[in-house]
Amino acid sequence: MKILMTLDAVGGVWQHALDLAQGLRDRGVSVVLAGLGPWPDADQMAAAQAIAPMEWGDAPLDWLARSPHDLTPVSAWLDRVAARHGVDVLHLNLPTQAVGLTCALPVLTVSHSCLATWFSAVCGTDVPIDLSWQRDLTAQGLRAADAVVAPSQAHADAVVRCYGPLPRLVVVPNTSRTPPLTGPRRDRVVAVGRWWDCGKNGAVLDAAAALSDWPIQMIGALSGPNGAGLTPTHAQQAGALSHQDTLSAIGRAGIFCAPSLYEPFGLAVLEAARAAVPLVLADIPTFRELWHDVALFFDPHDPQALADALNALARDPVMRAGLGPLAQGRAAGLNPDAQVDAMLRLYLHLARTPVSTITG
Repeated sequence: MKILMTLDAVGGVWQHALDLAQGLRDRGVSVVLAGLGPWPDADQMAAAQAIAPMEWGDAPLDWLARSPHDLTPVSAWLDRVAARHGVDVLHLNLPTQAVGLTCALPVLTVSHSCLATWFSAVCGTDVPIDLSWQRDLTAQGLRAADAVVAPSQAHADAVVRCYGPLPRLVVVPNTSRTPPLTGPRRDRVVAVGRWWDCGKNGAVLDAAAALSDWPIQMIGALSGPNGAGLTPTHAQQAGALSHQDTLSAIGRAGIFCAPSLYEPFGLAVLEAARAAVPLVLADIPTFRELWHDVALFFDPHDPQALADALNALARDPVMRAGLGPLAQGRAAGLNPDAQVDAMLRLYLHLARTPVSTITG
């Protein structure tokens, strides 16, 4: 069996796709990576090419497109790549990529995020009129796919609220294959995100930093490819770090904080939990679903509430010593092998392929 998997180098889809591709390759499944949007850097390119052959197209990602016409080349390019490599199933990490395909191959699409669910969670509104074409194109892609995957039940519920019932929607949680990096703990709060995205709620985190006993280190880009940005004034700015350096910083943190207003899964939280770092999380449905009873939660709209939660944990080493292992135990249930098994069952069902016929 051979899978064509799309990815991009901007968000969390990158590492998710590489981890899944690695797991599939270990099971004898061939993967072809097809990238769109801003080009990966040299380290990203090398990491991807060590796992699977990769092609990169010229079209933008849907959320960076100015109009639906910018996305017109996507389907034809994917058709060509699929034909060139003789794939059996398309795994598309943006639902809009399922629109306009002519290859007649089974299509699985993953809703990692979308504008409609983002605006609902962050702004409490529908998508603005000038961006409604993106919501409509996403809806077309979700309905054109033979299977739709969401990384959490909370996000699946949000997708259904925005787009209506999707009978072929299933939940397969994200996981991480990279070993956690741990070291001596520091009296420091670490947070990781694309801080230019206001859904990551960096402004509230920065305000809480002025009230926090421990310094708060913000890891991640402060300016985005869409022109958005954030300039923290109280938190320490580490900027964008490599995946390994990010894991190392997480593993040495005394506390990990995720203040997000919108998070379909939250891979950085998983990485912190795997390293047994105590968690302070925004009280949103996704985090409640995944980390109930093993983290401290706070109102993500209230910097004082965030600072209070951080300070309570910073001042209580016994609480920290208890919460970290609890989070680690919960993280152990989000197993990479279980994710690969679940995705492989979906691929085989879509391709109507017996397990015994899988070859590398």
